[in-house]
Amino acid sequence: MLSTILIILVVIIAAVLIYAATRSNDFVTARTASIKAAPEAIFPLINNFKHWPEWSPYEKLDPEMKRTLSGADAGKGAAYAWEGNAKAGKGRMEIVNSVPSSLVSLKLDFEKPFRASNSVDFTLKPSGDTTAVTWAMRGSRPFIAKLMGLFMSFDTLIGKDFEAGLANLKKAAER
Repeated sequence: MLSTILIILVVIIAAVLIYAATRSNDFVTARTASIKAAPEAIFPLINNFKHWPEWSPYEKLDPEMKRTLSGADAGKGAAYAWEGNAKAGKGRMEIVNSVPSSLVSLKLDFEKPFRASNSVDFTLKPSGDTTAVTWAMRGSRPFIAKLMGLFMSFDTLIGKDFEAGLANLKKAAER
């Protein structure tokens, strides 16, 4: 009886591990918001890290977070490093592409609580008196992330942050 239960348990664990291994190696999380402002009013808020405290939900994770700005003041070459509590972690991001009023691309590297390198794009598309702003993050998923993804949705977790950030960006741009 005990050996039968043990065999069933091993088969279930093996099935879960095999299923996790078949999941995509890459992920994309994206959210879009419609902001009643011209792209020219929104773009500087994204393209200059000095403005991120006005709207980024990650800025509020640790009031004592250490921030270091380096490189260019804004646009390509501008960099932002942070180190904070367990929620904020530690990492660095750098603007690697900046197309005025339409695109800001970042290289995002996390050191803590886990190591990861992702790319982030903010795209701005005008439509009448509004601008559709999309915040998207792409990266690779190691096996452990694929396994964890079976039990929790990273898209939902990260997506909530993106939605909050875009809502804050909307408030900042529509003032």
